[in-house]
Amino acid sequence: MTTPEHQIRQRHKAWKRLEELITRANGGIGQLPADELRELGQLYRQVGTDLAIARRDYPDHTLTNYLNQLVTRAHGVIYRYSAAEPNRVVTFFRYTLPHTFRATWPMTLTAALVFLLPAIASFIAAFRDPALGETFVPGADFIVNQIRNGEEWWLRINEGPAAASAEIMTNNITVAIRAFAGGVTLGLYTLYVLLVNGLLLGTVAGIAQRFDFAINLWGFVAAHATLEFSAIFIAGGTGLQLGWAILRPGTLSRRVALVVTARRAVVLLIGCALILVVAGLIEAFISPTTLPLALKLFVSISSGVLLYAYLLLSGQDKEEGSNEPR
Repeated sequence: MTTPEHQIRQRHKAWKRLEELITRANGGIGQLPADELRELGQLYRQVGTDLAIARRDYPDHTLTNYLNQLVTRAHGVIYRYSAAEPNRVVTFFRYTLPHTFRATWPMTLTAALVFLLPAIASFIAAFRDPALGETFVPGADFIVNQIRNGEEWWLRINEGPAAASAEIMTNNITVAIRAFAGGVTLGLYTLYVLLVNGLLLGTVAGIAQRFDFAINLWGFVAAHATLEFSAIFIAGGTGLQLGWAILRPGTLSRRVALVVTARRAVVLLIGCALILVVAGLIEAFISPTTLPLALKLFVSISSGVLLYAYLLLSGQDKEEGSNEPR
């Protein structure tokens, strides 16, 4: 069995040369002379073989991710003009996005735990003693008063759902971007964003449960919760990936590790933005209505099933990193 270090020593010059040719052909392969065009094709096939070896011998190594990205870039340059623009969009959603999600799910799971565990802890604490809410969320006394008075503050969305929808989408996307951008702080700010939002959710839910307001609260939150939280977890995972690439670049240089990770993060952020658009529409047009809680739960569960069926199952007819379109 080959090792990453051995493969790097033997093949790094070929990889670097392929990167150079990809950069030169970025405006179109027609810019390359005939000999370099042939070289590009040969290197593309050779690096595809290198990737197959890496996927067999050390599938979770950073080098495998680097080779996967290199093959993908070469494929994009070579076949850029062989398909219409709409087909590239289809390829992105059919292969690239779900493949990237599946390749990075451990970080998404980590982000979910960083959010949910504090949420559970603050829920229990705030339910037992609402005064503790101030410890987790400054200004929680204002939330306590609203809940005590039975104020459903979200009903203002009904006054202008279209404008509210745009505001909600903007706010949620901002949270996702903050979680992603926190990666440049070694992931510390990402952890902070996840922690604070988890504490906020748990505290509000605990106080609502204590004062018999939970049905009102979840009657609003339920419909959009699955999509909104999923997007936050995925965005948080991208931030943690960036932080990890800085801390532990492996056998790659820190710059290359960051480039590889950032490309995957951008793919996931595009997915997050679209998820949050749908969540924002649900939050504006369904969540604040008087529809039965059971129906809102159905919307939440069905949207979650559809989302994860897509992310976990789509694109399995072609292996990621093969010479087929991704």
